[in-house]
Amino acid sequence: MELSIERLTKQYGNKIAVDKLNAKFGTGVYGLLGANGAGKTTLMRMLCGILDPTSGEIKLDGMNNLDMGEVFREQLGYLPQDFGYYPDFKAREFMLYIGALKGLSPVYARERADELLEMVGLKEVANKKIKTFSGGMKQRLGIAQAVMNDPKILVFDEPTAGLDPKERVRFRNLISDFASERMVLLSTHIVSDVEYIADEILVMKNGTMIARGTVTELVDTISDKVWRVITDGESADALCREYNIINLRHIEDKVELRIVSDEAPMDMAEHVVPTLEDLYLYEFKEG
Repeated sequence: MELSIERLTKQYGNKIAVDKLNAKFGTGVYGLLGANGAGKTTLMRMLCGILDPTSGEIKLDGMNNLDMGEVFREQLGYLPQDFGYYPDFKAREFMLYIGALKGLSPVYARERADELLEMVGLKEVANKKIKTFSGGMKQRLGIAQAVMNDPKILVFDEPTAGLDPKERVRFRNLISDFASERMVLLSTHIVSDVEYIADEILVMKNGTMIARGTVTELVDTISDKVWRVITDGESADALCREYNIINLRHIEDKVELRIVSDEAPMDMAEHVVPTLEDLYLYEFKEG
């Protein structure tokens, strides 16, 4: 299975949200990383057929998605940034409703709903109303509904926004479980969401793809740009005004700074091993 986008563009008036994007995806987890406004959600909505591109094509195994119509949509599972649900529905009722929308037989829908609610840890609250759920529980229900029809392509747009660290970890683990033999596209601006589970990271900025690779490959591109400095408070203040500071920590009467910069910020600066967060803050330092 191969999903390809070819010169994909979306324009709103004079604003270009996605600009002549080219990419190919196969089985695996792809993390789409970028600041708010980078064009990630627009891209996701075009991939799911919610938005029509201004120009360019989306193809699945060489066939245009618009020509495939319902056949293409049957391959998709989608969890949007703002997951809509009916608050007075019980979790199991909601899953059966989604099953009906996706054309599943009642018998299979019941079996599938129970199986998925157990997988996402909601079996014990299957008959509770969704409005009583925490944010993490709602997002886990969101995963369950996205895979109700056993799609081959899963699209998650900012799925962990507003979740606490424990729920974010749980969400990541669920995605890894569901990723086997599927294509998973996960859009986020939270680096840790994709750092540990993505086979490849795609970095998006101003509607274009500025980098793509494994975490190791991307981090290697800034191997000589991350510095550690230990200095006094006055010098630290001056460095903070001039450089992109990743971290600041007070050590007794000194200040330790982690700085991303093309050049050494001062003579005593030493290189340190970079991380994906360093890369993100290097690329989006203007924001």
